[in-house]
Parts: sequence; C-alpha cells; structure tokens
Amino acid sequence: MVGGGGGGGGRAGLLENANPLIYERSGERPVTAGEEDEQVPDSIDAREIFDIRRGWELAGWWGPGFLFLHLAHLIRSINDPEHPLTLEELNVVEQVRIQVSDPESTVAVAFTPTIPHCSMATLIGLSIKVKLLRSLPQRFKMDVHITPGTHASEHAVNKQLADKERVAAALENTHLLEVVNQCLSARS
Repeated sequence: MVGGGGGGGGRAGLLENANPLIYERSGERPVTAGEEDEQVPDSIDAREIFDIRRGWELAGWWGPGFLFLHLAHLIRSINDPEHPLTLEELNVVEQVRIQVSDPESTVAVAFTPTIPHCSMATLIGLSIKVKLLRSLPQRFKMDVHITPGTHASEHAVNKQLADKERVAAALENTHLLEVVNQCLSARS
C-alpha cells in the first residue's frame, strides 16, 4: 500500500470515498522466450487477463496466424469511475481473484469495491465485463462478480452483471456506454 488518496480534484464533497487507500501497482509481466515464439500456442491464464502487455498469436483460437490481442493491461488499468486511479491502484482487482480455464473457456473475475455501500459497483463490474467481451474470443463464458462479503448489495449487483439482457440493455444506453468507455480509455 502506498498511502491515502486525494479527493478527486476538489470534488471531495461529492465522492462516496473521498480518501481511498491507494495500493502499489504490481510489476510488469516479463515476456519469456517461449511467449515470443509464435509457433507455440499460448493458453490464456489469470495473469493474461490481469495484465496483457503484448499481442500474441494462438493458432487454436481463431486459426493460424490470427493476431488475437494487442492490449496494454487488460483489466488492471481500467479506470475507477470516481477517482483518477486504476482499479489495480485501488485494489478493486487483483490477479489472485481471477480464475481462468482455457480448456473450458471460462473466466471468472471477482472485484472488491473500496467501500461496502459503493454506488459505482455495478458500473465497475460492467466496465470489467465490457473489457472482457471486447478482448476475448466469443468462446469464453465470463463471470464478473463482487468478492463475497465485500458489498452491501452484492447479490443484486451480481444478478445484474450475470443477466445478459440487462448488460445488453445497459450498453444500448448512450450515456452509460460513454461512461464505460471513459473507464476503459487510457488516462493521459
């Protein structure tokens, strides 16, 4: 942990958590020689979901030679909707709370809101889900949920995030989609 955070540019009176704890970012993922070899299939794992530093080719996913991803930090660098910090810096997402089964095509991400009554929890979960939907092959089934016992409305939020129709309807709302895109965009 690095220390207490600021109040978000003078808006402290409007923030639910005006002084969140800020955690140190984990180190960059080193790229091994085996990962550099484009002839070797590279299965996806929790570290790939948390921190993808480069693109890679996976012959078994979309056919030989298809460049699957070229991303910088899949979910670790998603922006918090309330603070000028990433979800990793607020400890909302951690690699240890990501479970991946490449053979079964499943990804489960548990996230922890900074406070038990965080009204942004659904937006944070939606942002994680959208990032995964945009980045992973369609064969993957995604489960994005609140870490058990960390939010007052975890069951209601989890139900919304698991409902495909609700997620699709939310993404048809242009204002909400704009906010999600802001969470997913790179900060300058």
